[in-house]
Amino acid sequence: MNEVVIVEAGRSPVGKRNGSLAGAHPADVLGPVMMEVIKRAGIRSADVGQVVGGCINKVGAQAMNITRTAWLSHGGAEEVAATTVDAQCGSSQHAVNTAHALIASGVEDVVLACGVEAMSLLPIGSDAFAGAKAGLGKPVSRTYFEHYEFVSQFEGAERIAEKYDISRADTEVFGLLSQERAATAIAEGRFETQIISIEAPVLDVDGNKTDETIVVTRDEIPRDTSLEKLAQLKPVARENGVHTAGTSSQIADGASAVLMMSAAKAAELGVTPIARVLQTALVGCDPELMLEGPIPATRKILEREGLGVDDIDVFEINEAFASVVLSWEKTLGVNRDKINPNGGAIALGHPLGATGSFLTTKAVHELQRTGGRYGVITMCCGGGLGTGTLIERI
Repeated sequence: MNEVVIVEAGRSPVGKRNGSLAGAHPADVLGPVMMEVIKRAGIRSADVGQVVGGCINKVGAQAMNITRTAWLSHGGAEEVAATTVDAQCGSSQHAVNTAHALIASGVEDVVLACGVEAMSLLPIGSDAFAGAKAGLGKPVSRTYFEHYEFVSQFEGAERIAEKYDISRADTEVFGLLSQERAATAIAEGRFETQIISIEAPVLDVDGNKTDETIVVTRDEIPRDTSLEKLAQLKPVARENGVHTAGTSSQIADGASAVLMMSAAKAAELGVTPIARVLQTALVGCDPELMLEGPIPATRKILEREGLGVDDIDVFEINEAFASVVLSWEKTLGVNRDKINPNGGAIALGHPLGATGSFLTTKAVHELQRTGGRYGVITMCCGGGLGTGTLIERI
């Protein structure tokens, strides 16, 4: 099996809901990220064997094959194939893991894994809503209900809080920590090595595009808060639920990309690897609790490599809801200092299909910054899935 290495990883700034990226076509957010990652690696787009991208709401501007559209829209070599995959919130992490499989098996030598989501334009559930409105049916069949109750991710997060005895106060302490860590990371310029600026049209007060453009260079979602402010927010799921907007991932726009190669190909091209991919996983879990997937996914990749949680220097676990991270932390006994050291989706946002390769990018750059050796990336996904990736800094 071929050794698989990461040679470059980058991302757009994360735009807030109806923020600076709201007027940009998703192809014009993902495309520049793709091309800049390739440029920074010092290779040509024609050197890439395949592009694998993640996206959830494949309707409207993200319909057809948004990965291919973005590639061609920004000068990617036309002979390079591109596909779009859907593992719900873990879509672009599954793209990273699929890239690993393609390279490790020898099918390809160079693969660009990426993802995009324009949530200002296409809110979560847009594909299901559009299909139902057009009379094309619902995404869940009647036979599903013979086996499982169909619940929302919001309800799943509340059930996890109940199962693991997580209180609202617990989630608010964690939510504040995410904001504080993100603020520190931004103040110290920790994201500057990974962020790729995006030019986007300016919208008028009615939400229409103008002839003016803006260059977006910074994440927009982090906010100044306190435990007192968090305590005043209303629950987002149940009337007396533990999660609020301050302890849940934020609606966001963005894109990210990770350039991967076989070690032999990197040497041939004269490219210096920055990390190697050691293990990957996609696991299933209870679709009613839905969001427990990071627990078995983390266990699987660590057991395969013969490592324990104490061997890992940085964990990037998606903060879909605070209870997801807290239940995972409690079950696996992970030191909180190692979890999302630069903040997570509560502070930085969760642009759905882009988040997996975004977290991979964060982990790679954090290992480079700190000199750590191992990193774990893991996510919960709608429908009861969990993604996992284990990387090692070179």
